[in-house]
Amino acid sequence: MAALESPPPGTPSAMRHAFGNVLSVLILVLIGVLAFSIRLFSVIKYESVIHEFDPYFNYRVTQFLSKNGIYEFWNWFDDRTVYPGLTLTAGTIWWVVNSLNIPLSVETVCVFTAPVFSAFASWATYLLTKEVKGSGAGLAAAALLAMVPSYISRSVAGSYDNEAVAIFALIFTFYLYIKTLNTGSLFYATLNAIAYFYMVCSWGGYTFIINLIPMHVLLCIVTGRYSPRLYVAYAPLVVLGTLLAALVPVVGFNAVLTSEHFASFLVFIIIHVVALVYYIKGILSPKMFKVAVTLVVSIGLVVCFIAVAVLVALVASSPTGGWSGRSLSLLDPTYASKYIPIIASVSEHQPPTWPSYFMDINVLAFLVPAGIIACFSPLSDASSFVVLYIVMSVYFSGVMVRLMLVLAPAACIMSGIALSQAFDVFTASIKYHLGGSSNSTNDAEDNNSTNNAPKDDASVSKNDKGEETAKERPSKKGKKKEREPVDKPTVRSKIVKKALVLPLEASIVALLLLIMLGSFYVIHCVWAAAEAYSAPSIVLTSQSRDGLHVFDDFRESYAWLSHNTDVDDKVASWWDYGYQTTAMANRTVIVDNNTWNNTHIATVGTAMSSPEKAAWEIFNSLDVKYVLVVFGGLIGYPSDDINKFLWMVRIGGGVFPHIKEADYLRDGQYRIDSEATPTMLNCLMYKLSYYRFVETDGKGFDRVRRTEIGKKNFKLTHFEEVFTSHHWMVRIYKLKPQRNRIRGRAKKLKSVST
Repeated sequence: MAALESPPPGTPSAMRHAFGNVLSVLILVLIGVLAFSIRLFSVIKYESVIHEFDPYFNYRVTQFLSKNGIYEFWNWFDDRTVYPGLTLTAGTIWWVVNSLNIPLSVETVCVFTAPVFSAFASWATYLLTKEVKGSGAGLAAAALLAMVPSYISRSVAGSYDNEAVAIFALIFTFYLYIKTLNTGSLFYATLNAIAYFYMVCSWGGYTFIINLIPMHVLLCIVTGRYSPRLYVAYAPLVVLGTLLAALVPVVGFNAVLTSEHFASFLVFIIIHVVALVYYIKGILSPKMFKVAVTLVVSIGLVVCFIAVAVLVALVASSPTGGWSGRSLSLLDPTYASKYIPIIASVSEHQPPTWPSYFMDINVLAFLVPAGIIACFSPLSDASSFVVLYIVMSVYFSGVMVRLMLVLAPAACIMSGIALSQAFDVFTASIKYHLGGSSNSTNDAEDNNSTNNAPKDDASVSKNDKGEETAKERPSKKGKKKEREPVDKPTVRSKIVKKALVLPLEASIVALLLLIMLGSFYVIHCVWAAAEAYSAPSIVLTSQSRDGLHVFDDFRESYAWLSHNTDVDDKVASWWDYGYQTTAMANRTVIVDNNTWNNTHIATVGTAMSSPEKAAWEIFNSLDVKYVLVVFGGLIGYPSDDINKFLWMVRIGGGVFPHIKEADYLRDGQYRIDSEATPTMLNCLMYKLSYYRFVETDGKGFDRVRRTEIGKKNFKLTHFEEVFTSHHWMVRIYKLKPQRNRIRGRAKKLKSVST
């Protein structure tokens, strides 16, 4: 416990220790300010507005929460598909600031929630990395996470999505797990379960936690690193975490019935068997231990067999093996494209390209291997966890580009460890060559002891208490082994320290190169924050010779719907625009971004893929009054409905077999010119997008597809154009009323009688 005690007051080491703590706090404050401010480019360059499509539903729900209270909210919102963590967090912040007489609107709170929590995530990264490799590595990792583009892409001001708070919850849960693992404290174990509960409330990615931690526990058991601290870190998390997770309506009994959670239960049984074996070993003689362990292992195998049989029965009763569609698409990257095209149609569910890694984590991709190597010298339970974390996150990020977000914290932790270790070696070498060899050696030893010794001593103290209560006699040998490296620094360690001394010139050049590398990283991150990830999707801009052009067609169209249609009118569009239409136009939509109802979305896709008359019948049966399409052929906007149309065909054809993708392709190619198939030229999506388009330039040249359209002059028979935005990006059509069949039948009867 000597290493944990602070130096005597008044000594130089005490002053240095106090100054280091104050400096660390100051640096952390600056890192938090950096994390917050670098995400404000979207507000400075554009305006305070919600970004993307999904966040508009979260904003609408938060408005309801702030007006009606928690009880009305809990009974109103969609409790089967929506995670309430983000909404409750923003609603609580709004209530607190207004209680302090700070007049902030709900929209303002929603816009700035993500930047605030990015600062929290940076501080949580510091705490996690400090538990692994010391405060120097923690500060470096926190600074890297504050600027990493992958995280900025989902946390800029206005990005009011679940990931805004979920990444903080993910990192903080991992920190509390490592803290519990290092200390064996039941207090931190309880906090860990609460943090996991907050993560479950916030994002479906909580399944990553409940699978990664059991994998680490199993790894520790297999490699002979079991300890009472490991049991305390894991068992309460499974019990309390599962009970709390079941309280979240969107999860419910899925916390114990789906395959994503079965690994945690299986490892829970295994760790109890191992704990029982270690306990028996401590109280019995070797001969009795052999008899007892045979009995325990036999009973354990029977229990495991029964548990596995129950799990297999549950899995066999499900057509997907108890896995959700998104989980199966992670385990089998081809699954979504084969069976669930609606998941494969989302751009962020596609595999990333190699350039996207350099774009999103930049130079961290080159520092991660060095960080992994540093974690093995020496290897501890905490460092093995972060190694497992980086390995699993690299795999999942390679399957789905959205999960680059999960990779970012792991890459920052590893890079922070690598930079910290490198700076320690280079600065110690420079000090050694400048005449302070003895001082540099002592400093290096002091740094090493402050980084590693507290954890070892803390773990020893916790083990001492646990051993005294459990009366585990043989574990005293382990205490001596743990104390030896800390209490008695050997001559060999000093030789190793001197062996790490590099030439003076090489150390100076290496430091300069690291500083240049950090400068390039900062420049890239600022550029990504200012240019690549700050533009809101609802307001588009384009730079040309004439200057900056702003395309505000989306809000123009939603305003038209709000002022020129009845409140009860229903609007049909592709599901991407559902949440925005509901929140900004206050109109009911047929499908929205809540994509759990595949049949409903397939019906809209079938209508868009059908001829005009058949599409009118489908929409009329759904009581639709208006149809909205997004078209980018005039200004060159590539994310329009024509480019998404094949996914409409695939999703519709998955439910309605008469819709076949081959009918819309010419020799396997998707075309809209004169070579397009008749099915393509006569479908509703083609007609609603290109109606009167030839009037813009006399040719009908599509700037996105870079070709002239095939069918130029045609008229609509069942739909009428009621609105086209300024840049033709949004077009709204009204269904023509049904013909008066009674009057027509009367005329027919009259003609027959005459």
